[in-house]
Amino acid sequence: MVSEHAPQPAAQVLVASNRGPVSYTLREDGSLDAKRGGGGLVSGLSAVDDKTWVCAALGDGDREAVRRGVGEPGVRMLDIDADVHADAYNGIANSVLWFVHHLLYQTPVEPVFDAEFRRQWASFETYNRAFAAALAEEAGEGAAVLVQDYHLALVPGMLRELRPDLRIGHFSHTPWAPVDYFRLLPDDIAEQLLHGILGADRAAFLTRRWADAFISCCTEILGGTGHTRIGVHGLGADAEFLRRRSHEADVDERMAALREQVGPGRKTIVRVDRTELSKNIVRGMLAYRALLDGRPEWRGRVVHIAFAYPSRQDLAVYREYTAEVQRVADGINSAYGTADWTPVVLHVKDDFARSLAAYRLADVVLVNPIRDGMNLVAKEVPVVSDDGCALVLSREAGAYEELGTDAITVNPYDVSATADALHEALTMADDERAARTKRLAAAATALPPQQWFLDQLEALRQG
Repeated sequence: MVSEHAPQPAAQVLVASNRGPVSYTLREDGSLDAKRGGGGLVSGLSAVDDKTWVCAALGDGDREAVRRGVGEPGVRMLDIDADVHADAYNGIANSVLWFVHHLLYQTPVEPVFDAEFRRQWASFETYNRAFAAALAEEAGEGAAVLVQDYHLALVPGMLRELRPDLRIGHFSHTPWAPVDYFRLLPDDIAEQLLHGILGADRAAFLTRRWADAFISCCTEILGGTGHTRIGVHGLGADAEFLRRRSHEADVDERMAALREQVGPGRKTIVRVDRTELSKNIVRGMLAYRALLDGRPEWRGRVVHIAFAYPSRQDLAVYREYTAEVQRVADGINSAYGTADWTPVVLHVKDDFARSLAAYRLADVVLVNPIRDGMNLVAKEVPVVSDDGCALVLSREAGAYEELGTDAITVNPYDVSATADALHEALTMADDERAARTKRLAAAATALPPQQWFLDQLEALRQG
């Protein structure tokens, strides 16, 4: 599971996450192609040069790289058995923990915690134990270890037993379930998860709301949080990178193509999401349909640019949801489209440059998740918008805590009210929209990724 010939403990800053900063693809000729990852975590961790990143091998290319001894300095990739990883990642992390924290279960029929669940839970323990063992091997005396997210909720407690000298932090990138919903989990599993995170010196969250929910769970189930300190770090957008990247040539090309698809003189409602169940894409499209139905004056005058990038397609429920997004979009275009107007422009192929082009074009951005730890799209669009944008924002997004004052807030389940909010956003006066966009951008960039990470590291080291 873990290399028998680990290097001598030396690292003073360690990070653990399921996905690492690099991935490998096996080419037909047998060579390995390395690809660098992106996102807030990779950007944030670039603030520290001398660190060790422990991650899992996620595919055949990664596993082959580990077996050949191919890797990057400062990255320890774990070749965890593929079946164990599938149980832990898809079976538990994404099909149980994600569903609990995002309140996604249809409780009359799910969840069902049976023998198969217990078998997969044993794999989740094995997977977490592999991370704890690797971190224990890599860490220097008194090192700071920052464990990332719900996939590795058991690691802090396991690592504490192996290396009591370490400073251990855990950061949750998701919401935390309210106590009544968290207690859907079997009692012993709920306790094990809480004890796992409380093995950390410090447990941190994206918003005060999620931190308070965790404290409530600990208080009711365990009687308190023990010696673990609780922190809040609201990850912000990387303004410098976004503004630079959004004006490169490939983005300009995508903007020209999108403008042609939209047509002259029309307003745009933009959404950029993975087809993740919690993102609420279908209700967003139903709200747009309700707008066209209830306010016919918008027909021919507005286009919904919807980027719905496939996510977790190895799970049937996600494949079905992705198909439903396509079906609803096709239904709107069939019902309302004309020879020169396509009401919904739907793209399902992930393209970051095209996303940035849509950000710049957006008159309105729709961010209506059922529940979201933060939602960086809500923060990124105001930063790069060319002419200012109105933000329609779910009150269940973590970003609401910082952006709610200047957004048009919606209940994500209320399709009619969301349609009204879209109308309000489309008719917002230019000067008000510009002023709100300026304030949204300032709030969105208050804690950029590098400072977000350094703040956590400093708080952990302070003890």
